[in-house]
Amino acid sequence: MLPSATLFLLRKNTAATATALLLKTLTTTTTTTNTRISSGRGASKDDYFAAIHHISNIVRRDIYMERTLNKMRISSSTVTSELVYRVLRSCSHSGAESFRFFNWARSHHPSYDPTTLEFEELLRTLARTRHWETMWKHGLIDQAVELFNKSKTFSCPQNTQIYNSLLFALCEVKNFQGAYALIRRMIRKGVVPDKKTYSILVNGWCSAGKMKEAQEFLSEMSRKGFNPPVRGRDLLVDGLLNAGYLEAAKEMVRKMTKEGFVPDIETFNSLSEALCKSGEIEFCIEIYHTVCRLGLCPNTDTYKTLVTAASKAGRVDEALAILHRSMEDGQKPFPSLYAPILKGLCRRGQFDDAFSFFSDMKVKGHEPNRPVYTMLIKMCSRGGRFVEAANYLVEMTEMSLSPLSRTFDMVTDGLKNCGKHELAKRIEELEVSLRGV
Repeated sequence: MLPSATLFLLRKNTAATATALLLKTLTTTTTTTNTRISSGRGASKDDYFAAIHHISNIVRRDIYMERTLNKMRISSSTVTSELVYRVLRSCSHSGAESFRFFNWARSHHPSYDPTTLEFEELLRTLARTRHWETMWKHGLIDQAVELFNKSKTFSCPQNTQIYNSLLFALCEVKNFQGAYALIRRMIRKGVVPDKKTYSILVNGWCSAGKMKEAQEFLSEMSRKGFNPPVRGRDLLVDGLLNAGYLEAAKEMVRKMTKEGFVPDIETFNSLSEALCKSGEIEFCIEIYHTVCRLGLCPNTDTYKTLVTAASKAGRVDEALAILHRSMEDGQKPFPSLYAPILKGLCRRGQFDDAFSFFSDMKVKGHEPNRPVYTMLIKMCSRGGRFVEAANYLVEMTEMSLSPLSRTFDMVTDGLKNCGKHELAKRIEELEVSLRGV
């Protein structure tokens, strides 16, 4: 008796081979698909539809669809418009899978030239399974709009999510006139816009340099009673940042804070990240203090961005102050929040302060992890503090954190160079005991 797994593989391979043979036979005995179907008698016609059924099952159920189809070695002359159409129709409730099969047919069989019949069937399937994004991503905007208008026939209500998908599609191809007309229709139909609706349009206008249009749109929405979430200016700041207009975003935030307003936390975090990446850390810290005075409540992402940025800029005292502020706000610091401060102190040569800070970190219950230990050992070695580096390496192993081989090498080489041969020997023995070699 063969094991059940072996039997399954044999059945699967046999089925795939049989299908390939059927398809090969069909292509050598007939010249056109229409002739094949109409004149096919007995086994020939049955075999053809059995092959379509087998391929359809692969499309619907096989995770590695393309690989399985390639193994079948289906000839290019077999992959015709009719075969693709019949498979797509058979898989009418499998949107993503149908799209993958259609792409496979086009990419692996260059002789296959899709007709409108296959496109229409694929679009109906994508609409039925609500794969709207797949449609616009591949430039099928007109078809997407057409199917959007027919969405009720697919039992798919034209809700806010569907409107947002089509709005995004229109903005991607810079059809702002169509997008604006669509949102007016949305309001006319009683569908309420959400934050994503506003963000899509504002981001689209800002990316095209149409700042004035974005502002006028938000003002119009406010006049009509559809108040944008938070404030329209937050959306404008996000749009400007997404479009790369950092200076314009900074100016808008300055204006907001002068009037006593603060951006929401997501907008501020996006601004902080953009400012730090561009090296404008001074402005970032300045605006942080301003918005905090006006009532902004920073979150973990805020503190992580600012502590890291201030430490890299050499403003370790500022980083420490922000860290302590986070603790006062009830945040529990994590190792990667301490690491930039430790590195900043070591870079400034304040090793004693760094060691004290590291001890304080452990006393408060924030156990350092492997990356923090590795970083501290590296900084000690660079600063010529090889004895301290060796002590932290030993401490690291006592906490069941295994150092990298290059970390051992760095410490032992440094100890030997400064004449600490006995300590270097003990570190080497420690490595041998850990590695077992």
